[in-house]
This record gives sequence, C-alpha cells and structure tokens, in this order.
Amino acid sequence: MKNQLIIFFSVVFCVNTYSQQLKGRVLDAFNEPIENAYVYNSNSNSHTHTDLNGRFVLDNTTIGNTIQIGILGYQKKEITLTKESFTNFSIQLQTKVFQLEEMVLRKEINALQTIAKVDLSVNPVNSSQEILRKVPGLIIGQHAGGGKAEQMFLRGFDVDHGTDITLSVDGMPINLVSHAHGQGYSDLHFIIPETIKNINFGKGPYYANQGDFNTAGYVDFSTKSSINKNVISFEAGQFNSKRMLGMFNLLESKKDENAYVAIEYIATDGPFESPQNFTRLNIFGKYSAFLNGKDRITLTASHFTSSWDASGQIPEREVANGNIGRFGAIDDTEGGNTSRTNFNVQFHKTLSNESILKSNVFYSKYNFELFSNFTFFLEDPVNGDQIKQFENRDIFGANAQIISNKEFGDVEVKFTKGAGLRYDLINDVELSRTKNRKEILERIQLGDVKQTNMYAFFNSEFEIGKFKISPAVRLDYFKFLYNNALTPTYKTLTKTKAIINPKLNFLYTQNDNLQWFLKSGIGFHSNDTRVVLQQNADKVLPRAYGLDFGNIWKPTNNLVLNTAAWYLFSEEEFVYVGDAGIVEPSGKSERFGFDLGIRYQFTDWLYLDTDATFTRARSLENASGEDFIPLAPDFTMAGGLSFNNLGNFSGGLRYRYIDDRPANEDNSIVAEGYFVSDFNINYKMKDITLGLAIQNIFDVDWNETQFATESRLQNETTSVEEIHFTPGTPFFAKASIKYQF
Repeated sequence: MKNQLIIFFSVVFCVNTYSQQLKGRVLDAFNEPIENAYVYNSNSNSHTHTDLNGRFVLDNTTIGNTIQIGILGYQKKEITLTKESFTNFSIQLQTKVFQLEEMVLRKEINALQTIAKVDLSVNPVNSSQEILRKVPGLIIGQHAGGGKAEQMFLRGFDVDHGTDITLSVDGMPINLVSHAHGQGYSDLHFIIPETIKNINFGKGPYYANQGDFNTAGYVDFSTKSSINKNVISFEAGQFNSKRMLGMFNLLESKKDENAYVAIEYIATDGPFESPQNFTRLNIFGKYSAFLNGKDRITLTASHFTSSWDASGQIPEREVANGNIGRFGAIDDTEGGNTSRTNFNVQFHKTLSNESILKSNVFYSKYNFELFSNFTFFLEDPVNGDQIKQFENRDIFGANAQIISNKEFGDVEVKFTKGAGLRYDLINDVELSRTKNRKEILERIQLGDVKQTNMYAFFNSEFEIGKFKISPAVRLDYFKFLYNNALTPTYKTLTKTKAIINPKLNFLYTQNDNLQWFLKSGIGFHSNDTRVVLQQNADKVLPRAYGLDFGNIWKPTNNLVLNTAAWYLFSEEEFVYVGDAGIVEPSGKSERFGFDLGIRYQFTDWLYLDTDATFTRARSLENASGEDFIPLAPDFTMAGGLSFNNLGNFSGGLRYRYIDDRPANEDNSIVAEGYFVSDFNINYKMKDITLGLAIQNIFDVDWNETQFATESRLQNETTSVEEIHFTPGTPFFAKASIKYQF
C-alpha cells in the first residue's frame, strides 16, 4: 500500500510538473514590449508568440527546459528554466543588424511583413513619398507642387489619390470619403517619416479588418512609442530646398512611461521656372504608459499645415514647339493650402491570459483648398478654366478588436472580433470656376456632406498541423446625407446601404523555408455621397472579387523569394473625378497579374531588394482594342542595393521603373514610361552623421504624372487631346547633417 501511494503521488507530481505554463514578457532595451517574438521550448517543441504587450503563455514547460526567444532584428536568447522562472519571467532583447539567414518561415506570423520591416531598417526613409515606396509594387507620382496627395499605382490600378487602397496610421484612417478632389483622397504628408516603426500591408481584398477602399490592397502605418536618442537634423539642397527635423525624448528616466515630440519643417522652390514657394510644418507628439504593469494607453496629437504654388500639367505640343521648357507653365497661378489636426487615443487591455482588447478613439480636423487648370482656355476663352476645390471637415471615429487564442485539442485557434464607427462632417464642399485664385466666376457645386460608416467583422485562424485556415466575414453599413446649397429650397437628400463581404485564406508551411498561400475575398469601395444622392448611382458600394495564389521561399540562407499570381474582378469602376466635377462610370473590369519579390543579403553589410509586377487590366464593357483602362500600368519594377555598417558608411542606390501604358481607352495616346535612379551615402562619426542624397542621379528626362487631356491654348482655334504631364525631378542633390544626443 505504501509503495502504491508513493507511485500515485509521483505520477501526480509529474503530471503537474509537465503541465505547467510559463507566463512571461519580452521587452526591448527601452522596456518597450516586442510583439510577435517567437518563444520555443526545445524540449517539448511547444511554441507561441508574444502579443501586443509583449506577453506570452507557453504550455508544456518544466524546470530544466531550454527556452529560445527571438525575432528578426534582435539577438536571440536561450534560457534554462529554474523555479524562479515561473514566478516572474521577463526578458530583454538587444537589437542587432537584420540577417536574412536567421529568418525561419515557420516562426513568422506574417513573413511578408517581416520582409517589409527588414526593408525599412536597411533603407530608412526621410520623406513622406519614400514611405509609400516601401510597399512592394506601389508606384507614386506628384503633380501639384508637392502639397497635393500623391497619385498611386498598384496592381494595374491608377489608384488616383486613394480610391482603391485603404490607408491608415495607428488605427486612424487616412482616406477621405466624398473629398472635394476625389473619392478616397489620401494625403500622407502629416506623417513624419522618422516616426514610423512598422509598415503593415496586404494586396487584394482579403482582410476582414480592412473595409472601405480595400480592393487593390491596404497599408497600415504604426508610429514609434519611444525614441532612442534626441535628434536634430538639417538638410539643404538645390532649388532653394531645406528640411529641418527635431525629435526629443520627454521622459528619459521613466520605466513604464514614454513620451516624445517631433517637429519637421520643409521648404523648396522646386526645379520649375515659376517657384513653388512650398512650405510644410509638421508637429507630432506621443505619450504612452503601462497601467497596472500590463495594460497600455497611448495618446497621440499632431498638426500639419502646408501651402504651395504649382505650374500644373503642361501639354506636350508646347514643349515640342519650344514655346515653353519642360519646367515651364501655361498657368502658374495653380496651387493651394491644406491642414490636418489629429487626436488619437489607443488603449490595449489584457482581458485574460488568452484574450486582449485593442481599441482607439480618434478625431481629425481637416481643411483643403486647391486651384487647378487642366484645360486652359477650352471652356472659357476669356478668363481661362481655373477651378477651385474646397472643403472643411471633421472626422470622428472609434475602433475596437478583441483577439482571443484558444486550443481545441491539437488545434490552435485565434479569433478576432471587431467593430467600429466613422462619422465625416464635411462643410462647404465646393467646386467653382475661378480667376487668378481671387475671383469666383461660377459655383458648380456647393453643399454639406454627412457620411456615417459602421462596421463589424469576425476573423478566425485555425492552425492544424502545417495548415492555417482563416475564414472571415465583414459587415459594413453606410448612411449618406447631402444638403445642396445651390438649390433655392432646403432639402436633405439621404440614402442607406449595407454590404456583407466574406473572406477565406489558407496558409501551408511546407517546411522552415517554404510557405504557400491561397487567398480569396470580396472587398469594395464606396462612391462619393454627391454622386450617390444627386445622380442616383446604381452601384453605391461596388464590390471587387479577388483570388491570390503564391509562396514565400527561402532556397538559400541569404535569399528570400515571394511570388503571387492573382485575379481581381471589379463590379464598377465608378469614381467621382474631382478635377472636372463629373462622374466617369467605366463599368465592369478585370485584372490579373503576377508579383515577384527578391531579397538577397550578399554580406552582413550589403543587401539587395527588388520587386516586379506584371498586370493585364481591361474593361469588360468595351469592344476589344477599345477596352484599355487609362493609365493602368502593366509592368513596374523597383528596388536597389543598400549597404550598412560598412565601417562608418551606409547608403544605397535605388531605382524605380514603370513602362509605357495606355492613356486612353484605345491606346492611341501613350503615357511614356521611365527609369529613375537615386543615390545616398552617409558617414557617421560618434553622434554626428553627414549625408549626401542625389535624386535622378543620371539626370534623365521623365514625366512623373501624365494624363490624356483635351485642352485649348489662348491662341488656338481648336482643341487638342494629347498627353499633359508634370515633369519629374531632374538631377537634385542635397546634403544633411544629423546630431544625436
């Protein structure tokens, strides 16, 4: 009997020993939590990842087990567990240079995001344009003096300023619905690039947490919660260009609190014959604190203001006949001013060991005024065709997600439940004909817009062996209100619409070096409120149906390849064209293509990255030969070579290429492609870094943006339809000095 009792208690003790859970936290050198760090028990093969607060729970652990903790960009740690490990387990990881050879696909929650993080670390950015260029396959162009949002191209879309891509920062939307200049208008210039910590992106309509405008893809930026050192930098270059930046840590000695402020000022005249007189001021502040040691609150405030003059798009014929140079102008009274003030409160709460709440509440105050002239004297041969677009906007919103991890036998499951609200109050949305930016000749549109979007979604991830299966569904509800100030009587036009979109994604990790994925889903973009209500649009929330198949493959230690073959069908490319104040419904369309990405690390200090996209985009409602989608690119390529920690030197050579593409439906007018290269080099000596950056190092003539436009000059009797373009930057050198303390 005594022996039986000894055996019984021994078994109970062993069961308790081997069923212990290790609970802990992973932090960086500044006590900031590290999300998605891989925690692995080499004895029991159990594993997990850290959550938003750097916390993890690891099953099947016991005293004496060896635990590995790591994430790309940090030094991996191995720890043998002791009795004390189960009472207060906290690990700090030290940063190190990214090494592709350490990347193990099996350990990555999202390998493509890790690749983007590597790119950002190896090639840091110092302009808001360069932020968008970090997204593989995304091409951008500026065509209004530097103050207007960039034109974007992605997966065979001329996204314009954001019609088919969802953009956000720290859970706050960037896209502006029913904007005076066009649906989805997205101005990222309020983001100071040095504050960006991560770039999360996805292509296609496959993500339940992304809603309006998520057809071609989405990009979500996260800003830093803390900074390592104070920074003061100054840049100066050709064309009377200057940039000043200051970033200051406000709470250096606090353990569970961080705060910093960043200030950016930019001014330039540009290469144009008529100076741009461009100025931009950015102020950004962020405070974060841990509550009860595990919950986290973050307060962010920012203000941005910008003003500029522009030479506008110029017709090819005037350059060809020598009347103006490439950097001349027909109407140099274009330009504008804009501002945006943001307040964002984020709250992350640990609900249990398996569940966390991620939420934010935001408010934005936005103003916009733009003067343009695209057709010169086509409509008004006396005063010209200048137009003014104006709006004054308030945005209110909130988002919340509950992320839960469960285990059902050998199946690990992650559930994400989310809901949110966005309300846009837009006063005096205006489109007017003007003269010399001073005199209003005619009001074409004027009114107030109120637009509400409520949503809810449910996403699940079932990890079954080497498979991860992710079914999801999203519900969006919209209410559109418009009061037209140009009608003699007061009347509120209103309409509501709801839409349900399912998603289903598969991920198969064949081994440590090969992942396959199959993604499917339905997305949508909303139409402008004025179009929906004044023109009784058929397609209020036209859908886009997508399918992706591809892989991420690491054939050698230092080489990573990612590929995707994809298809996208759009119910209606029905977009409000703010430039002309008209609607251009182009009906059903389809696009299919192939994406290829290459990352290769030659040495510890030399890194290659390149991305290529091949696309065929066609309208389904026009005859063959007349079914081209204007400005839809069919081949783009971008990348470069970067070097880091080569003694005191760092830098790189970057390139971007877009081929010739149709500018109209029958391809009789062609927008010329370009190949442009940039170079930068930096030399660091203790706390001071000297830099030299050269844009368009080979001084090629290239057109940054191009449109097929019908216009008439003052001395012409008939109009001409041809390419109108904004010239790309010529050889442009600037020097910089940065001091860290």
